[in-house]
Amino acid sequence: MSGRDTVLGKIRASIGVSGADEARKTTVAARLEQTPTGVIPARAQLPMAGQLELFCTMASKFGATVTRVSDYKKVPAEISAYLRTRNLPSEIRMGADERLAKADWSSEKTLEVRHGASDGGDLAGVSHAMAGIAETGTLALHSGAANPTTINFLPEHHIVVLKAGDIKGDMESVWAMMRMDLGKGVMPRALNLVTGPSRSGDIEQTIILGAHGPKALHIVVVE
Repeated sequence: MSGRDTVLGKIRASIGVSGADEARKTTVAARLEQTPTGVIPARAQLPMAGQLELFCTMASKFGATVTRVSDYKKVPAEISAYLRTRNLPSEIRMGADERLAKADWSSEKTLEVRHGASDGGDLAGVSHAMAGIAETGTLALHSGAANPTTINFLPEHHIVVLKAGDIKGDMESVWAMMRMDLGKGVMPRALNLVTGPSRSGDIEQTIILGAHGPKALHIVVVE
């Protein structure tokens, strides 16, 4: 028996309950499911089409560039175009996300796709976001082999693919989505909320891009 089990056992004994009390477990689960939410602004309660437009508007407002494609097959071409227009090498780093794997990367003959976590030597990294928050134009990216967190912060250019159907009106909806989709026991170690490229205004209030992470954020919304 571990120290944790010993402590919890003493607590249960002091209040006269057992660890297998199903009634208590049901009560706790019900409280968690019925927890009231805070105030949700009206702009976060738009219909789906309105949330998509608001997300793109807010993301652009905070310095990200946004483009929209009709399906995943067009993602490689969009990423190649992004690299060309910025005179970047035709190389990207990405994880093992199944949705990205289904894109037709072979259609871009000159594009080199490297897999796995970034070691800091990549100029461009590609991630797939779990969700987007329309209210603030924020991306939600959880950690894991599918989308290594290092890709979120180490490359100078972060390209994020986002499914339009995963755009939610508010942050509370994203937390609920994560709990429902992943479930207890498989929650990620980290959830990164990214709004625009990295920036700092500490030095004489002059905005500097790329201070603590990517200096450019490009979002590809798949409709």
